[in-house]
Amino acid sequence: MKRNLRRIVLLGLLACSLGACNTVQGLGKDIQKGGQVIEKAAR
Repeated sequence: MKRNLRRIVLLGLLACSLGACNTVQGLGKDIQKGGQVIEKAAR
């Protein structure tokens, strides 16, 4: 029983960490696009 609970918790943590990676990557892309817009406006 404890072994199954550990597996479930580990799988849950893995799923959360993978979701966080995608979120941070998307945020980085948004910031990069914003910087490009500002750079074009400055020219």
